[in-house]
Amino acid sequence: MVGEAAIINTAARASLWLQPHRIVLILIALGLVLSAAFFMRWDWLPQYWALGLMGIWRSLWILAVTCVLGFLIAVPVGLAQAAGSIWVAAPAKVFCTIIRGTPLLLQLWLLYYGLGSLFPQYPWIRESWMWPYLRQAWPYGVLALTLSFAGYEGEVMRGAFAGVPKGQLEAARAFGMSRWKIFQRVWLPQAFYRALPTLTGETVLQLKSTPLVATISVIDIFAVSSKVRQDTYLTYEPLLLLALIYMAITGILVLAFSRIEARIPVKVG
Repeated sequence: MVGEAAIINTAARASLWLQPHRIVLILIALGLVLSAAFFMRWDWLPQYWALGLMGIWRSLWILAVTCVLGFLIAVPVGLAQAAGSIWVAAPAKVFCTIIRGTPLLLQLWLLYYGLGSLFPQYPWIRESWMWPYLRQAWPYGVLALTLSFAGYEGEVMRGAFAGVPKGQLEAARAFGMSRWKIFQRVWLPQAFYRALPTLTGETVLQLKSTPLVATISVIDIFAVSSKVRQDTYLTYEPLLLLALIYMAITGILVLAFSRIEARIPVKVG
């Protein structure tokens, strides 16, 4: 019986891929790939292979660092808005409003061309251990992307914290849990489960925001693509390859978050 059920399940999955419209889309995709392979120039790839790998690695670690740091900031920002007094809720609300109401490119340029131009004026900064980092561009890109992620995800966490049923928190208090244990074991996990689908989308959007660091001379994969276009005068080939790379990373992110959601054993609500 188990073997028959597995065979039926496999046949059902195969029938989904053999639907006419999916077959047509697969044939179109194969035609585009073959056309790109045979009718476009790819002789420049060996020359920029190492630079491209470095750009992919830099884009990935910028994405990872800014998402992790941004989420760590978003949790207290969301909690302050959901349960804090007006003295902590108001600054958190102002922060989210400013971040969400201004373009990320503007924030990035204000930090790099504004704040970054102030540091060289102070000798004690130039003589400190921070100067080798502050004179580079990537810390400002990381800071801007981190604050942007924190602003958007902080508003998401506000709704997630507010959406946790109060009965669960009251039950935890009745069991004699301290405030920290209630937050650690009940409130934060429930809020995280509720925010996880939105967190997936925000992470993908963060990936699409990383090319902005190329505007302040950070060499990511987008900057590598621009260099290829400038050196070879080719337009479509590097841009198509760039789109393929971003689509692949996006697919991996969506798959990873879907696996995490599938492993969550707690039913929210």
